[in-house]
Amino acid sequence: MSETIMPSAAKTPSAEEIALIKKFLSDTTLFLGPDPEIMRRHDLMPRSEDEEEAIRQDNDVHTTAKIRDRVQAGCDEGFEMVEAMGAAPGAKWGDVITGVYTASGDLAIASAGGVLIFSTLVHHPIKFIIKNWMNDPTVGVREGDGFIHNDSRYGNVHNTDQSMILPIFWEGKLVCWVASTVHEGENGAIEPGGMPSMAETSFDEGLKMSPFRVVENYEIKRDVLTFLQNSVREPKLQYEDMKVKLFACLRIKQRVEETLRTDGPQALIATLRLTMENVRAEVIRRIREWPDMTSRTYIIQDSTLRENCVVKINCKLTKTGDRLIFDFRGSSPEFTNRATNTVLAGLKGMIAQMFLCYVWPDLPRGQAAFAPIEVITDPHSIVDCSYDAPNSQSLMSIFTGFTAAQHAVAKFLYSCPEKYTKVHAPTFNMINTFIWGGVSQHGETLGNLCADLNGMGHGARSDCDGEPALAPIFATMADIGEQELNEEEVPFLQLVSKKMTKDAIAPGKYRGGQGYTMMVATKDSEQWGFMTVCQGAKIPPMQGLFGGYSCGAYPLCKVKGVDVYDVLLNEPDKFKHSIAEIMNEQPFEGASYTTHHMGMGFEISKRGEMFMISQGAGAGYGDLLERDPRAVIKDIEEGLISEGVAESLYKVKFDPLTLAINHEATRALRDKERQDRVARGVPFAEFVKSWNTPKPPAHLQYFGCWGDNVGTLYAGSPDITRDANKPKPNYMRHPKDVRIDELEARLVELGAMGDEKK
Repeated sequence: MSETIMPSAAKTPSAEEIALIKKFLSDTTLFLGPDPEIMRRHDLMPRSEDEEEAIRQDNDVHTTAKIRDRVQAGCDEGFEMVEAMGAAPGAKWGDVITGVYTASGDLAIASAGGVLIFSTLVHHPIKFIIKNWMNDPTVGVREGDGFIHNDSRYGNVHNTDQSMILPIFWEGKLVCWVASTVHEGENGAIEPGGMPSMAETSFDEGLKMSPFRVVENYEIKRDVLTFLQNSVREPKLQYEDMKVKLFACLRIKQRVEETLRTDGPQALIATLRLTMENVRAEVIRRIREWPDMTSRTYIIQDSTLRENCVVKINCKLTKTGDRLIFDFRGSSPEFTNRATNTVLAGLKGMIAQMFLCYVWPDLPRGQAAFAPIEVITDPHSIVDCSYDAPNSQSLMSIFTGFTAAQHAVAKFLYSCPEKYTKVHAPTFNMINTFIWGGVSQHGETLGNLCADLNGMGHGARSDCDGEPALAPIFATMADIGEQELNEEEVPFLQLVSKKMTKDAIAPGKYRGGQGYTMMVATKDSEQWGFMTVCQGAKIPPMQGLFGGYSCGAYPLCKVKGVDVYDVLLNEPDKFKHSIAEIMNEQPFEGASYTTHHMGMGFEISKRGEMFMISQGAGAGYGDLLERDPRAVIKDIEEGLISEGVAESLYKVKFDPLTLAINHEATRALRDKERQDRVARGVPFAEFVKSWNTPKPPAHLQYFGCWGDNVGTLYAGSPDITRDANKPKPNYMRHPKDVRIDELEARLVELGAMGDEKK
């Protein structure tokens, strides 16, 4: 007689056993990598019990307003300290932010000036510290501690940015956090200056600091500091700015403690929480006022910074009721071995910056201004890359994503009855400047960048032109910096600095703000070089609005085989102050004159060789045939456009000697152009037949969706596709290997290879 063994029901573990299992799993965790649970959330944390209790006890609007203003003033004071004392060029021009965070890690109040994208990113590392270090017996969080951080995968724009984070205790209890973040630049990457376009893995990008303690009893730990200094090219800069950020945090802490002494911890906790909740509620109210509709746009990147290609950033903005959704599905898949990817948090931070600076500039700076807004992306895309993909050049995707969002939002604002700022076309979005590095005239190893990127041309507005060289899109209240001061430290001169570039402008009824020219040449070092990292040398990285034009394309120009300092000393008449004159007239005999895309990897320069670029212009607004002819003539007088552009584009007739407008001829010329437009036009159905193709062109390396089908992503060829929800690695060949293959193919054609490599 056989015996049947019946399976017994699994025993439910007791609470004690569950706790033991959790402890075992926690104790045996091998690596606390970037935490998706933290990094993908940008909404506010739920109210804590302490916040509920504080709001019950202290909910007086006057007290809240008073404390909020005091904390805001403390943040601004800390910001000014960093800007005044910071050693990094980024600190000196205001590429900084300070803020006060709740005990749960949300940013409640940020400094009014600086880089507000930071304001929606530094809450991630604080939440990492709370989740992982707060109760860890080997770390812990105590009064007097300070934590450092720079890894964008744990929350930051890119690894050049370093944050100092301090917990604030009151009578032994954590009440809030304060933090200061600066674009430091040098971080020990494979190229100097901190933003390596040559990075093919995250390990090429230099120092990657997950949040860890570097301060105890308000003193920087020298052993950790020495390790950090040993990991970068500028050890003095690393130390000096760590001290600056620490003391800025201590000043904010001092202001917070003054409030704690006068009003008590409950009032402070209630103020921080209510400030965020009130802003969040106001954002929802404003969204509700927008019309229910969808706006579609896209922006094209023209390279990976290492090779020319077409990379799509796709954006669909939908508003329904009180929901506002940015949908970036259809954007290019990530480049597994290129650095132009961004983590999702970086993209969100830049869109948050747009709302804080360009849409609702009246709102208090903080995390809540973006909290209720939704963002959808494809996994492993260039705007939502995996944590293994390099992202040191995340600005390429963050900035083009910003412009796609800005372009879409402008169409909503146009239709919105109550606006909090003017509708305007996109502001120029690339960091057209020089990153530099090497050994200085003082024998010091340096690596950083010029402040000229802070002069991006502003987009034209609905009733006036854009401001030339106004401010960067990531810090509308920043400075361009003093080049003369910089030249005391670096071995090169800006031979032409901040000179308005004629005709490098975006026309429209209202034109965009103008950019400017920079020409640099090394002088006092044999170990010095430059790099540039931008889109837009072949395809403009933005679009005009309502008939306005985009900006132009701005290539890098080089003149080699010349010592321009000898020219200036012996034949100064040969030197020209515009890129167009130098490149077209080629005044230096025997020199080579070349143009390139703006993804120049770090390149050693010889004394007197010239590298020339132009900062870009903001986009135009409205039909340029509606531009007041007097404004066109004024642009000629100010050297912003040439007479040829005035007549060929704007259709303005005038006397070339006196610039007197011939209004009748202008009217006739514009009427004719309108008639010509009609003649050139075709019915939409016919246009679509001739314009639409089922696949992207085969002669271009194209990345992203094609048409409205966002479910299929092209990866460099019409024959290589990806299911948007099933990502695969997307590698690019090393440009050197591509070049070797090209040269060997030529040798084969010439019959010069013999039996080799058949």
